[in-house]
Amino acid sequence: MWLSILRYRLLAILCLLCVQHPLVAEDFERTETNNFFNDPIQPLASQALVLDIVSMQETAIAVGERGHIFSFKEQWQQVHSPTQALLTKVFLLTPSLGWAVGHDATILHTQNAGQSWQSQMQSSRIEKPFLDVLFFDEQHGVAVGAYGLFYRTHNGGRSWESEYHQELLFDEDIAYLEELKNEDMTFYLSERSTLLPHFNRIIALSDARLLMVGELGLVAVSHDLGQHWHKKKLTYEGSFFNAIEAGNAVYVMGLRGHLFKSSDLSTWQAIDLPIEATINGVMALKDHGIRIVGNAGVIIDVDLDDKSRLVQQRQGESVVAIAELSNGERWIAGNKGLARLTENQ
Repeated sequence: MWLSILRYRLLAILCLLCVQHPLVAEDFERTETNNFFNDPIQPLASQALVLDIVSMQETAIAVGERGHIFSFKEQWQQVHSPTQALLTKVFLLTPSLGWAVGHDATILHTQNAGQSWQSQMQSSRIEKPFLDVLFFDEQHGVAVGAYGLFYRTHNGGRSWESEYHQELLFDEDIAYLEELKNEDMTFYLSERSTLLPHFNRIIALSDARLLMVGELGLVAVSHDLGQHWHKKKLTYEGSFFNAIEAGNAVYVMGLRGHLFKSSDLSTWQAIDLPIEATINGVMALKDHGIRIVGNAGVIIDVDLDDKSRLVQQRQGESVVAIAELSNGERWIAGNKGLARLTENQ
């Protein structure tokens, strides 16, 4: 069941309210002063569901269910969180500045390497989760999520403005919405909020372009920091959950072990994997490809010649994220919390 929560396949049960306008102070609930800061640290939290790990220089942060946040200082330590919402992703712009996002359109911010966090946004009106966050500098960033959820800030997160990227709809959906808009505005807004795919991952490429992947085979590229998007055609129409630029190539990956590689973002080559498990997380390996992790506890290396090797299969686990810390340790996160890989892994 946890995986269904993670990938939000059942989000259709939510009441979807998505009205496009700037989100300012009166539109969302700030929680810096709520009682969550007084909640006791949970001793077994690091063994519960953890959905992401990020590492930059000496800073390493992990996030997960019930708003759990962890910081690594020789070992993982839970820090106080201003929310109890499920946190799905964490991003570091610098070793000190970071953001985390999650359920209830939650956006948190740290200025001290994850030792304390402030709530920048948490809305009971926007009943959709954020699934990723990316900042370009200290002031400008975007957060993306389920059913095309897309918000942008120009002031470091003090306020957020929604964007609707109609260019990522199918042509038939665009025509359908245009017709509906002239007939029933209320129903138009309701339908409009559900037609875009989930935006699962957004990354910055080395040439300053952005790459975003999601449901329905979505692979899209932006040349203007996400203001406009251009869809790329792949032979696969299932969900992509992650993407990475490693070496001279870009990889996208998702359901049932589907992994594709491209050197120009126009032509894509499928890479065969030893197990058809859904791929959730990825990290670059120094000078020799990538390591991917996924459902059924799979950990797979893919070398520069696109040859894949099953490194480990962890029984009873689904692995969601992987990261290498500054001390050289490699950690994974998933339905059984945080775990360190041994030296030969």
